[in-house]
Amino acid sequence: MYTGKLVRLRAYKKEDLPLAQVWLNDPEMKTNLAPGIPYPYTTEDEEKWYLGNTSSSNDVYTFAIEDLATGSYIGGCGINWVDWKNSRAMVGIAIGNKDFLGKGYGTDAMEVLVAFIFNQMNIRKIKLMVYAFNERAMKSYKKCGFVVEGIKKQEVFKNGAYHDEIEMALFRDDWAARRKQATE
Repeated sequence: MYTGKLVRLRAYKKEDLPLAQVWLNDPEMKTNLAPGIPYPYTTEDEEKWYLGNTSSSNDVYTFAIEDLATGSYIGGCGINWVDWKNSRAMVGIAIGNKDFLGKGYGTDAMEVLVAFIFNQMNIRKIKLMVYAFNERAMKSYKKCGFVVEGIKKQEVFKNGAYHDEIEMALFRDDWAARRKQATE
């Protein structure tokens, strides 16, 4: 387990699955997630994902996000792939419990995930993708030190229109410099 100021990142538990299924079927949440997640998201889909992501892998790491104060499961984050040769990783995050949106929980979880990647995995660059309309997420990522590296114009069709997809990244050296500056 890895702990921040507000959250703990931990392994998924079987009892997390029903809530995850509810969240992944929520149209608002689905809008912000990458394509490829089945809809409707069934119990079988969730169990298949759980079994596939709790097995040993060097390239995929998944964490449940737990509120420190209550121990409640509030979302998930993880590493979607690792390019070991070039020392890069792609991450993703979702806060499913709407009571925890806009209160710093996602930012704290991302900071814990970033620290894990840079300190434990010796990765030099973390990447993520976010839709241009997801301003809350972009604000959170910028707080963590991510910067825009590129824009894929009209990359995804959501809610009846095409939208840009923003590629953001954070380098270990920049992250370390920010942490050092924060302690001075």
